[in-house]
Amino acid sequence: MKRLTKYHKIAALTSIMLLSLYASAQQDPQFTQYMYNMSVINPAYATADESILNIGGHYRTQWVGLEGAPKTASFFAHTPIDEKIELGISFTNDNIGDVVNENNVYADFAYVLQVGLESKISLGLKAGVTLFDTTFDGFVLQSGGTNSDVAFNENISKAFPNVGLGAFYFTDNYYLGLSAPNLLTTKHIETENGVRATGVQNTHYFLTGGYVFDINQNVKLKPAFMARAVSGAPLAIDITANALINEKLEAGLGYRVGDAISALVNFRVSPDLRIGYAYDYTTTNLGDYNSGSHEIFILFDVDLFGLKGGYDRSPRFF
Repeated sequence: MKRLTKYHKIAALTSIMLLSLYASAQQDPQFTQYMYNMSVINPAYATADESILNIGGHYRTQWVGLEGAPKTASFFAHTPIDEKIELGISFTNDNIGDVVNENNVYADFAYVLQVGLESKISLGLKAGVTLFDTTFDGFVLQSGGTNSDVAFNENISKAFPNVGLGAFYFTDNYYLGLSAPNLLTTKHIETENGVRATGVQNTHYFLTGGYVFDINQNVKLKPAFMARAVSGAPLAIDITANALINEKLEAGLGYRVGDAISALVNFRVSPDLRIGYAYDYTTTNLGDYNSGSHEIFILFDVDLFGLKGGYDRSPRFF
């Protein structure tokens, strides 16, 4: 086994520390701009905008400057196929220090019901697989000796099936969502020779909501929230408030309770294309060791059959 330098030993140990923290606290990837990445956490997310294919990409690098910090990328695509059924796919890659690599590949099915003149409720099902890999090659945890911890004796590569459920109530002005995207609990690293298992994937529950207030003809205020609950970790709450100007420029602030303060901005390049950026400033003592978190996204709407009149159609707020 190739011996690591002192620097790389520290980086490896830091990665292991972060893995333990991530497994016991965060687990599912977090996004500051969750309102534009909704289908990843809620299979019932729907636009009910027939003939439009919604495509999105999201990338987050967390705790920049801290060795072994997570990097997360996601991609999604979804479209209604008729007035009641919407289908989608999503892919998420979560990488921790180039040691732990997790890929989630899911298909979504949503059934949309009209419940009022201007309101709908969507019920969704998510099904797919989680591909979990670890790379412990080169780990030397004790100077002058070999790795004595059997938990790191060999690399791990496993696949776990999973399913999720969700509900999404929406109108042109507001939405409420409730979901559990991973109902099946799994153990990514099993107990071996008395070493306690780590990386247990627990069920996460998400409650989301947002509203669009018309301040005047040119300005709209868009507050939103997300509450995330998982066994063994405190309730996580995100609150954001964005101002939309001339239906093109959107900017605002966010607060993750007890964790971070965020600045968000996005710009509608065209009626079909939106790009955005967010920065998180860490408010915990972990902030002494990193320069914050960065996040970018891109959303693109494809009019599959040219039925919406291109530039004449109204923008999608959620």
